[in-house]
Amino acid sequence: MAMSKGALIPEIHMESVQTVTPLRITEPRQARQVLTADPIGKGIFKHCLHILLYHAKASQDDARWFHVGWLKESLARALLEQPILAGRFREGDELEIVSNDSGIRLLETRIPTSLSEFLDFRGSRGRKDAEAELVFWKDIDEQNPQFSPLVYVQVTNFQCGGCSIGISCSLLLADILLKENFIKKWADIHNNMLSKDDLPAAPMYYFPNTKKCTDSSPTSIFSSNTSKKSSQTMIFTIPGEHVNSENDYALQFCVEEAERKFGTKMAPKWSLFLKTKSCNSIKVENFPKDGLIKPKSGLQSQIAVAIWDDFGTNDVEFRKGKKPALVSYWIGFVSGGLVMAMPSADQKGCPDEVKVIVTVPYQDEF
Repeated sequence: MAMSKGALIPEIHMESVQTVTPLRITEPRQARQVLTADPIGKGIFKHCLHILLYHAKASQDDARWFHVGWLKESLARALLEQPILAGRFREGDELEIVSNDSGIRLLETRIPTSLSEFLDFRGSRGRKDAEAELVFWKDIDEQNPQFSPLVYVQVTNFQCGGCSIGISCSLLLADILLKENFIKKWADIHNNMLSKDDLPAAPMYYFPNTKKCTDSSPTSIFSSNTSKKSSQTMIFTIPGEHVNSENDYALQFCVEEAERKFGTKMAPKWSLFLKTKSCNSIKVENFPKDGLIKPKSGLQSQIAVAIWDDFGTNDVEFRKGKKPALVSYWIGFVSGGLVMAMPSADQKGCPDEVKVIVTVPYQDEF
């Protein structure tokens, strides 16, 4: 099925929906505090990070390496290292995420076109909508957040034998995917697992639908809130001592640089997601743009522009020697603008450098 640049996006068909939990019960349970006064007003139940990896088929054996059943099993093993990704919000006076092993939602889908045709279409005017079909996200329920998954994985199979792996994660846990390199750890576990000589002929915990439904789609089973690409992102690396909620001149500099580059403005108030020094909490604030401290002179020389590739996802290998053909990143539900700051820690526990991700809406979306 050839796709012209004016064509509609081919319909995605659902194959299965499953839940992936850690391979065994994880103890002790991890917890992460969400420090904010008004979580629902700041949209934190909607903000998410999408990472989409495209894999072209290189040999007949690729179908085995990217089989959803094996991906599910290796993901269950990887979750033992970061069980909070399979966690949920815990009810109580304080907003908190706890690793209760409730699981990640895994979707298997197929699309009636080849990977090369899809990527050609992605490069056309329809690209904002096209990639949104290859990831799945459902907003966290504001009334009962304890029942909502915080991470979704969608594996889409193309007619040519290629596939895409789309990961959607609440922004409250996104640092685990980016700074903690969870996707690379998952890929390494997957690679090692499938390289073993005594691997069974078929995955043990794979239960696809026995009946194919030609008219089924993700939205016909449960609705997705995945948003099209309605924003642009610029990333900076800053010395850690310049970034905190009381000393925000570095953040102001980054915001102004992003606005200048993209020719658009952030809203009068925008959300700041600040990962604290402690791995057990993340702070969310609503920043008034006109209340920020003006950038100090000489600060520019200490700030470096970074790119998504710096997080290393482009180098992950679910099969040894086979990197993704392409990786896309975007943040969903940006609204008037968003800033995320993720410190790394040195051996003394002090932030050495901070990655600041500034996301501004397209002019026609604001």
